[in-house]
Amino acid sequence: MNSVNSTLQVASGAAMIAVETAGSGLPVVFLHANVCDRRMWRAQLKASGPDYQAIAYDRRGFGETRAQAQDHSAVADLLAVIDATAGSTPVILAGCSQGASIALNATLMHPARVRGLMLISPTVNGAPAPVYPPVILEMVARQREAESAADRGRINEIKAELFLDGPLADPGRVTGETRRLFLEMNAIALAAAPVGTNRDDFEAFTRLGAIDVPASIVWGKLDFPHIQERAYTVARLLPHAQGHALEGAAHLAGLEQPDELTGLLKDLVKRCT
Repeated sequence: MNSVNSTLQVASGAAMIAVETAGSGLPVVFLHANVCDRRMWRAQLKASGPDYQAIAYDRRGFGETRAQAQDHSAVADLLAVIDATAGSTPVILAGCSQGASIALNATLMHPARVRGLMLISPTVNGAPAPVYPPVILEMVARQREAESAADRGRINEIKAELFLDGPLADPGRVTGETRRLFLEMNAIALAAAPVGTNRDDFEAFTRLGAIDVPASIVWGKLDFPHIQERAYTVARLLPHAQGHALEGAAHLAGLEQPDELTGLLKDLVKRCT
């Protein structure tokens, strides 16, 4: 179902956070990855309707959000968005990568505000450090060389290979509008001025068993091996989680397989109602 989208600006500290909403029903707040902005969720906003209200926002340093440099809390920014859009109604948090980490932190810090979780390729504070195979170490070294040379275009292309194509997949595997959108979103992030330090230094990995809400954990089989292993572990440790490994997808499963992800989201909404 197509919904009419609304946009608003939400103040949080020295930031004006760009927010987009669509649909009605149970509120679902979407938290993007560090190589994207809220547009990575446009298929889920388009699919919203009476089943769920989609709420997507750009974090500091991404998309259309504007922020002065200051120490801040990503969880406090999230709560400001929830207060402005869902009020006191508990929400489902749907986060990808670093967005999933913020969702987990918020759930552990404010459990009464959250009624469900969708975590895609999740980063988790306190999880074991990654161990990279040689071929990925080589790609990471190339990225660091590009960063040292301040070559944003090259950095963007390497990040596309790592996170969109998948580090062990053929470079350029994902093409067309999906690749164009990735490069556009990440170019904004790469050019952004510093926004300050996120103060949410929170140990989440050892506390996953305390999360008592329905959860859906999603990962792509072309993602980094350690991220796949981490996602599987999160699905095992969360008491009410279902795990979903997607064939033919890497780190940003929602960009590559939007219909599949929307179906999994609607299943989670049903479990939360």
